[in-house]
Amino acid sequence: MNTSRKDTPYNLLLQSGPFATGQRPPSTSLFSTTTKDWCRNLRAHHGATTFRVIRNQILELLNIRSLTEIKPLLINPEKRQQVTKRAYQLLANMFGITGNERETIARINSFSSTADEVIRYLQGKVLANYASYIEMTNEIDSSRCPIELLLVVFDDRYHQKARFEAQRKLILMQLAAAIDQRERETNIESKFSHFLTFLNEHVWSPDVKIGELETSFLLSEHAKSDFSCQSVKVIDRQEAQQFQWQPGRKLTLVKRRRFRPNGKEIPIYVTIRKKTAAAKVLKLIRKGEENPAMAVDDELGLMGVVDSMPEIKLFHRHLSRSAAQAGSLLTLEEINDNLNGNGHQSGNIGSSAHTRMCKFFARMGGMRVEFILHTNKSYLDYRYRCDVSHDEYEAKRIFDSGVAELLFPPDIYHLDLTDKRREVLRLMRRNIEES
Repeated sequence: MNTSRKDTPYNLLLQSGPFATGQRPPSTSLFSTTTKDWCRNLRAHHGATTFRVIRNQILELLNIRSLTEIKPLLINPEKRQQVTKRAYQLLANMFGITGNERETIARINSFSSTADEVIRYLQGKVLANYASYIEMTNEIDSSRCPIELLLVVFDDRYHQKARFEAQRKLILMQLAAAIDQRERETNIESKFSHFLTFLNEHVWSPDVKIGELETSFLLSEHAKSDFSCQSVKVIDRQEAQQFQWQPGRKLTLVKRRRFRPNGKEIPIYVTIRKKTAAAKVLKLIRKGEENPAMAVDDELGLMGVVDSMPEIKLFHRHLSRSAAQAGSLLTLEEINDNLNGNGHQSGNIGSSAHTRMCKFFARMGGMRVEFILHTNKSYLDYRYRCDVSHDEYEAKRIFDSGVAELLFPPDIYHLDLTDKRREVLRLMRRNIEES
């Protein structure tokens, strides 16, 4: 994660910085020794501007003039309810959320679900073996109201872990709200539906019903050294039933559609790549960005797998002609094609130089769509090869980008992340090669 910028909300989660969640909540006393020490630490870390911005937001949200007025709110439910009602309207206006009071509150509260999904995604996948370590505190997990979460941060009745998780959830909710606003502004749902219609009406074979798939299997042999694909053969269901597992062999199911360039039917395995809100939040954190327009440029996407390189070239041509039939010129942007064996050029953390694919963005019909194309062999490397497989890449970028440490700081969750990284990757390799 890029932490070079000093004005991102992620700095509020850094346990090595001035905003670290301590054993006690932040002091609201203006002249205490604790406050004076904290101010000196703040100046040393050049965090004064960030503090002023956050303080002003807190004062406006809670409708108070000083942080010293927070403690009375903790013991006054009636006043807290008035503050909460006002804060919801301010937040709705900031993120352009329209509707009646109940609708806007429900929309804002829904961002807590996205925040929880970010943690549960990591808990269920990359850090699945350590799920009990990073499980959320019940009170924070069940809370959806941003004002209640904000007050937890200042409430000494809550443990350090709970207060950190409340602060973390607020930041994740803020990112989820920014993503939701951008999706409404860019009309991404409508564009995605239009993209699927374009594929069904102009790209896939007209003789195949929408959603009709042909079940095939890729029978492959893999190298002992790095589990790279050495050979692959397409077989049908009957042949697959005779398969017997041996070390270095894999049987991979692919359900394929067809496209028809020049009257010839060509099978293609296709998966539509649409990022969930939680995945977009994680990408923002990895990039160290707050603005979804800066970091999330692959909201629409498709990954296709064909048998050979010539068929990839045919798909390129077919895609351009299909766009023209739909009434739009198609242009390819940011082309990265290394299927012929050239080194993979990527600045993404966790990416391997051995990754092979043809990747580009297609601009057409008012959309910008990411395409990733594979041959059967490069696809199997993408699935299984050591240091290349997507599961390993996903795990490495969570650890190596600093996301894991930011969201689960070791001094709170008692996890040695360096050791856990090695163990996670080792278990992934064993699962890939032996399953």
